[in-house]
Amino acid sequence: MNKITILWVDDEIDLLKPHIIFLEGKNYQVVTCKSGQDALEEIRARNFDIVFLDENMPGISGLETLTEIKAIDATLPVVMITKSEEEYIMEEAIGSKIADYLIKPVNPNQILLSLKKNLDHSRLVSEKTTSNYQQEFRKISMDLSMVNSYEEWADLYKKLIYWELQLEEIEDSGMFEILESQKVEANNQFGKFIEKNYADWFHDGDGPVMSHTLFKELILPEIQDTPTLLLVIDNLRYDQWFAFEDVLTPYYKKSKEMPYYSILPTATQYARNAIFSGLMPLGMEKKYSEWWKNDTDEGGKNLFEDKFLGEQLKRLGLDIKWEYHKISSLKQGKHLSQNFRSQKKNDLTVLVYNFVDMLSHSKTEM
Repeated sequence: MNKITILWVDDEIDLLKPHIIFLEGKNYQVVTCKSGQDALEEIRARNFDIVFLDENMPGISGLETLTEIKAIDATLPVVMITKSEEEYIMEEAIGSKIADYLIKPVNPNQILLSLKKNLDHSRLVSEKTTSNYQQEFRKISMDLSMVNSYEEWADLYKKLIYWELQLEEIEDSGMFEILESQKVEANNQFGKFIEKNYADWFHDGDGPVMSHTLFKELILPEIQDTPTLLLVIDNLRYDQWFAFEDVLTPYYKKSKEMPYYSILPTATQYARNAIFSGLMPLGMEKKYSEWWKNDTDEGGKNLFEDKFLGEQLKRLGLDIKWEYHKISSLKQGKHLSQNFRSQKKNDLTVLVYNFVDMLSHSKTEM
């Protein structure tokens, strides 16, 4: 195994001899130089795993050296070391994407911690994640044999998705295959659970929130308290939601997360129309035959969601200002974004985004 090679740049490098001996005792190779110019020459001549860079040096400064290093190799981790705690220096260094920031005097353990954080991070996270999943594996297996309610199934699904995302990060194919086998088993068990219990949910009044009750149970209480934005992203999986949840976090505070169960079939004309109408398919066909499309009927199957929603609002006795927008093209999205201020007076604004659905069904050239 090749030694990790460190470039340590400091005009007082002779005073750091104890630190260097300490690191060499830990099997690191340390190359030293006393100026930013010398450091740049070293980096052009050979490969380094990480750079420790003094900020205050004669000649070109640490910050100037940092900029030049990033121009040579943008991926090379640089740890800035400085006597100064001035905020502008920290901001400059952080803005230049340093790997870490240490204040002098530094001790050997600080250096070692920075190395492990930046170079051994992936390995340490991988080992810890694998160990944690191995411990969790037995518990998930036991849960699979005992889970017997829709609440427990929702919790188990979240747990499986959590571990799927964790194991994807570390790319441990062995652990991932074990998880995949658990998911297959969970799908089989869940299918049997639905087959046994689904019909009862419509008769005993003790079922979960479902497509046709979602609006009344979860959205109506929000509308009565405050102006509400209802965002429906068609065909979005729970794990996919995590991929861009952080993008929304600065703008929206998530107070609670509540799963619901789709009606069967889960196809758009049944499940999504049920959300907006508050009715099961037979009810939609009976009350609004002009808007309902069966499988064999020509035309789009969800062209009247706004009308279904309007009728549900009437049945719920809501006299509110509301608008419905369906976004299925970039042009529509930009137009709504540019005019979004006009929605502020609404009690309810509904946005239906079809881009995930379009991507998952499109041809590869799209």
